[in-house]
Amino acid sequence: MRLALGQRTNGPRTEMMASSRIHDLNCATIYHPGGRFWDGRPGVMRTASLVCHCLLLEREDGLVLIDTGLGTADLVQPRRRLGPLWLLYSRPLRDPGQTAIAHVRRLGFTAADVRHIVLTHLDLDHAGGLSDFPTAQVHVLDVEHAAATQPPTMKEKHRYRQQQWEHQPHWVIHGGCGEQWMGCEAVTAIDDVLLVPLHGHTRGHAGVAVRVGEEWLLHCGDAYYFHGEIEPVPTSPSGLRTFQRLVAVDDDARRHNQARLRELRLSHGSEVRLFCAHDPAELSRAIEGAAAA
Repeated sequence: MRLALGQRTNGPRTEMMASSRIHDLNCATIYHPGGRFWDGRPGVMRTASLVCHCLLLEREDGLVLIDTGLGTADLVQPRRRLGPLWLLYSRPLRDPGQTAIAHVRRLGFTAADVRHIVLTHLDLDHAGGLSDFPTAQVHVLDVEHAAATQPPTMKEKHRYRQQQWEHQPHWVIHGGCGEQWMGCEAVTAIDDVLLVPLHGHTRGHAGVAVRVGEEWLLHCGDAYYFHGEIEPVPTSPSGLRTFQRLVAVDDDARRHNQARLRELRLSHGSEVRLFCAHDPAELSRAIEGAAAA
């Protein structure tokens, strides 16, 4: 049965939200050979899988999507939309049922019900679903929009896929900051949804903070990849460490912002739940927690 927008469900996580229901979604699965080098589990002669963790917020004025994962057009035209190099090393599962639009429809909504999309950044595995929601307002930091639409370096020219926004989205470009959130600079995207600059992975990479009554969720995007990276003594599989260093536009800034996230978790861990885009363990915990609530 379709839920009316804003309908409340049981459990502490949903009852005190301005966005009265949140869904943790996997909007793409990516496979990497080399096993433990990517997920830290035993065995190298196996394939590791990463997720694309997105959020769907139900609000009284419509739905808000935080990141989009891969979209339906990416699966239909993978070489054109994603590029042969990315396909070679990422090996995505081509399952239309994992797209954000498929999740939205299973919940009884339509693409037009998604009024806002708030992006951590515009890498192809975060922005591929934009074209499935052509009427949504797309919120992104100005530095990221400029880097993606007019790439200043060859590295950035190759990482962004212009085909994913050739439908000309309704961009809402956010510049500057000026607000304070948990000791960090931030800018309001829409009510109770903030963009928190976490540059380094890309020029305009941001976390997305969502208010949940008296606590917050912080979608950290690709500021880190593995839950151990925000522990007081950080750990990460060697493949992920190398990959993050290689793809970062500014690796010093990336590592600095990981340290800031560790400090945030230590000082405000009771108020903020942090998670990244690609860690399957964090997604599983979120889904299990929601089911138990």
